[in-house]
Amino acid sequence: MEENLKQQHSIIIKFALFGPESTGKTTLAKQLASHFQTVWAPEYAREYLQQKWNNYQQICDPDDLMPIAIGQTRLENEALLTANQYLFCDTCLMVTKVFSEIYYNFCDPSLDKAARKHKYDLFFLTDVDVPWEKDDLRDAPDNREQTFEVFKQALIDHEKPFVVLSGNAETRLKKAIEIVEILTEAKKSGFTSHDFVQFYQKGISLDDIRQHLDIFQNGIAKAALVKPATKSDGILKLAKEDFERYTAYFDAQKEKLKLLKFVPASGAASRMFKFLNEFLNEFDPENDTINSYINRQNAPDLKVFLTGLDKFPFYETIELILKELNADYHQWESDRKQFEFIKLLLDHQYFNFSNKPKAILPFHKYSTHTATPIEEHLNESALYASSDGIARLHFTISDIHQAQFERIIDAEIKKVEQKTNTKIYIDFSFQDKSTDTIAVGLDNLPFRDDRNRLVFRPAGHGALIENLNRTDADVVFIKNIDNVIQNHIEEITLYKKGLAGILLELQQQVFDWLKLIEDQQITENHLSDILMFVTEKLNMPIIDDFKKYTFEYKIEHLRELLHRPMRVCGMVKNEGEPGGGPFWVRDAKGHLSLQIIETSQIDLNNPSQAQILAQSTHFNPVDLVCAVKDFRGNKFDLNQYIDTESGFIVHKNKSGKNIKAYELPGLWNGAMAKWITIFVEVPLITFNPVKTVNDLLKPAHQPQS
Repeated sequence: MEENLKQQHSIIIKFALFGPESTGKTTLAKQLASHFQTVWAPEYAREYLQQKWNNYQQICDPDDLMPIAIGQTRLENEALLTANQYLFCDTCLMVTKVFSEIYYNFCDPSLDKAARKHKYDLFFLTDVDVPWEKDDLRDAPDNREQTFEVFKQALIDHEKPFVVLSGNAETRLKKAIEIVEILTEAKKSGFTSHDFVQFYQKGISLDDIRQHLDIFQNGIAKAALVKPATKSDGILKLAKEDFERYTAYFDAQKEKLKLLKFVPASGAASRMFKFLNEFLNEFDPENDTINSYINRQNAPDLKVFLTGLDKFPFYETIELILKELNADYHQWESDRKQFEFIKLLLDHQYFNFSNKPKAILPFHKYSTHTATPIEEHLNESALYASSDGIARLHFTISDIHQAQFERIIDAEIKKVEQKTNTKIYIDFSFQDKSTDTIAVGLDNLPFRDDRNRLVFRPAGHGALIENLNRTDADVVFIKNIDNVIQNHIEEITLYKKGLAGILLELQQQVFDWLKLIEDQQITENHLSDILMFVTEKLNMPIIDDFKKYTFEYKIEHLRELLHRPMRVCGMVKNEGEPGGGPFWVRDAKGHLSLQIIETSQIDLNNPSQAQILAQSTHFNPVDLVCAVKDFRGNKFDLNQYIDTESGFIVHKNKSGKNIKAYELPGLWNGAMAKWITIFVEVPLITFNPVKTVNDLLKPAHQPQS
């Protein structure tokens, strides 16, 4: 019996059409066989049961299942002999097994074993979103969704690789053809069917995976720094009176514009509390003192934290819980109080601060309450990112944290709206799973977890260019979630609006030139004015042999330079903060441009490059104002302006094993490399990130006395 159920081995790529009755399996099998010029294996049960019905007016019973399984196996094995690269099977023994369990609550052990053992490169699970069609053999028009879930669960339980096909016949065929072709290419690249299903369901393309594996193998070219951007050489230096003028210009223009504040807010607080976690892991309260630990481990961060303990906005809340939990709290020595305070702060069952997003942590203490970064961004959006009494605020977050964001917003938004007389609209987006990148081991081969599954990782903040691309606004303010301030908000507002005013004034000049070009009104006399504007106002060098080209080519070249998204970036004086800065950079084609470059993009082993880095005078605080629509009012496709050759290879750890991961070109680095870029110096007061919890002790985050 088992020999009759044995599946013939073959190098042919086999697809099983799998699903409840009347879901288009036969139609699709025929279509796919025709498209790929091969054969298909029909459903033996249909011929067998139709003959039984015609001869005896009898329907299927349990005794029919084994003959059906044997006949189906024979048909498939015979079809393999004439198949051309692919075989499409209208059904398979797993279908027979599932029907047997549904109708008879039993499956013959031989059939069950064979159904589990039979292998297909992929199962096409056909959805029940098509009309049920009656015939002599079909008898289950009801509960189709429940039946579909039973079929789906069978594939999951038996770890079969599958893809769901939904939609009409045309949609299914188109999708199935695409899947067959991609799976074939994936196998050529050494991936399994399960690998294919994994990255297909994430929406990650095989081409992207191949590209990223190539990057691991060959590395990423370092940036070619020419010189640092400095005041009067790439960075615009303005007096406060100039900012006031640009602020007034922005205020005069903003009512006819749709504004948006875009806040990357998915960052976890783990780095903020890293030194405290290390302390808990290493400190022995029974045999050591905190002071000796600080001296022995050279832990100045811990000393600063404990010295300023009562100044943290969460101090009173945590101390109150400590007192409630411990009746003898007042009798404790200082070391024990401090140790237990840190434990409670990080305890998973209590505050668990290091595992929460920064956005929802208490940052600032006011006389009436404690404020999170979310509330501070609500305030900021109303103050400088509002027009016509409306502010729009967009947070990019992890989907698992949305409820926590919404609770804080619901508790605070009305208060902020009343105080600022502004209606605030808020929406969220998540980092698209399709932007995840494959991880590799130190041998640059795809890394697999304990279940032999490929490991994919979020591709860094560079992936957020797609989130930004999906927004709809004329002007977008970009600012990180942790760069908020408790004091001097009016000064922050002045400089943010000033940057926006600079953006709008330059954009208007760009639009005027582009309209003249489109209307074919540009003459030779205009060229020198456009050239001066492009080089002096937009800091965009012209190609060396520009003068040699025809008039038409010159105009087209200038149009290409002007017709792109624009960003104005605030730059602060470098005071030793880690991170990116502004530089003049030469690309692979020899073109010079202003870019924000991270230290990891610089070849520090090259003395000349290291010297340029050492000469840099400014730091990027991620304080951007962006214009993302063209002169016709159409949105730019921001994906067209990314330097795909840039990016970052980072070293991580997975389950105790060293791995490498690729992060996409950074949102304000390579992801905006081909934008019109203006750097403007802004005061240091505008840059107040909270990288570690101790940053909350700085004056910008403390109540004014």
